[in-house]
Amino acid sequence: MGTKPMVHIFEPTMIREILANYYQFQKPWGRHPLTKLLPRGLINSEGDQWIKHRKIINPAFHVEKLKHMVPAFYLSCSEMIEKWGKLVTKESSCEVDVWPHLQTFSSDVISRTSFGSSFEEGKKIFEFQKEQAELIIKGIQSIFIPGSRFLPTKDNKRLKYIDREVKASIKSIIDKRVVAMKAGETINDDLLGILLDSNYKEIKQQGSSNFGLSIEEVIEECKLFYFAGQETTGNMIVWTMILLGQHTDWQTRAREEVLHVLGDKRLDIDGLSHLKVINMIFNEVLRLYPPAVMLRRLIHEDTKLGKLTLPAGTLIQLNTLFMHHDKDMWGEDVNEFNPERFSEGVSKVTKGQSTYLPFGGGPRICIGQNFAMLESKMALAMILQGFSFELSPSYSHAPHTIITLQPQFGAHLILHRL
Repeated sequence: MGTKPMVHIFEPTMIREILANYYQFQKPWGRHPLTKLLPRGLINSEGDQWIKHRKIINPAFHVEKLKHMVPAFYLSCSEMIEKWGKLVTKESSCEVDVWPHLQTFSSDVISRTSFGSSFEEGKKIFEFQKEQAELIIKGIQSIFIPGSRFLPTKDNKRLKYIDREVKASIKSIIDKRVVAMKAGETINDDLLGILLDSNYKEIKQQGSSNFGLSIEEVIEECKLFYFAGQETTGNMIVWTMILLGQHTDWQTRAREEVLHVLGDKRLDIDGLSHLKVINMIFNEVLRLYPPAVMLRRLIHEDTKLGKLTLPAGTLIQLNTLFMHHDKDMWGEDVNEFNPERFSEGVSKVTKGQSTYLPFGGGPRICIGQNFAMLESKMALAMILQGFSFELSPSYSHAPHTIITLQPQFGAHLILHRL
């Protein structure tokens, strides 16, 4: 990659070693100047910084806290289903591109769970960040001229404007929250509240603000909640609907399970934990269409890895998409949608090897994994209760990457009311 040597690693024992030793194998900062505008925070901190960030953020994703977020998942999904209900009357069916709806749903969930009552302000931040990501990818994929980011082009001006607006919006939400906390109000049932509370406790306990996150760092974490939370769940649900629209036998099995386990009761965290078929389906969707198609690491000193000795400055790439489509690992039907392969769980099928990495692996595995799975389960269960669907003839299959793996031309499905 440019002047840096790149090694592609497929050996499971080496993959495990790379993911376990996060001090040695660090995430490479994007070398393109525009990547500095992408959300940073936990995902880009290293070593002791990463330990500090992870410790302060961990409480926000504790199962007990996630229970309080289920109503926000329910509310956001109900709004989406209501919109679909208006498009599809009882007697007819209707073609709907569900992808923009699912993006709105997952951004609503993140707005509600991150910022609680400041939900509308949160939505505005999300729309800005989505536009920002598209402009950054466009910039990275075009010919790079050093110093060109300082030219007053239309895109550069827009990027600077978005960056300022996003930071100012999040800072104003945080400032209001800090004032409320000082006045003795406890608001810690959303991600921001839990984060500020955890940060405050850490500083108090250690007796120094060096142990906590600065306001700038809290802003970056909020931007990251937004970005990572929206992208992963929106993608997971859209690929699931596309695949269940093709394999309607699995759609029927999933719906029967939902009706058997939940009936017409309102969904709760305990009910959702009993959805085994849906679990298998999600595992298979994440195998075929992982959100991150590859993971990269960088070494800063000569390093031994298995039988290899790698020089300092080597980039290491783990190709998730290739590993998830490896015939030796998954069998001859590797390209088929077959959730049955996960009937006894992930570790049974992978034989405990590091070959299935939809959320990364090792200590730096995605902190929001349980959040994403819970939100996706609730959404799919509610969709299956209300609609059946199949792929529309106008659907064009074109997975492409804008940071994560997305359907380039949307997800056109024929929806039927149940």
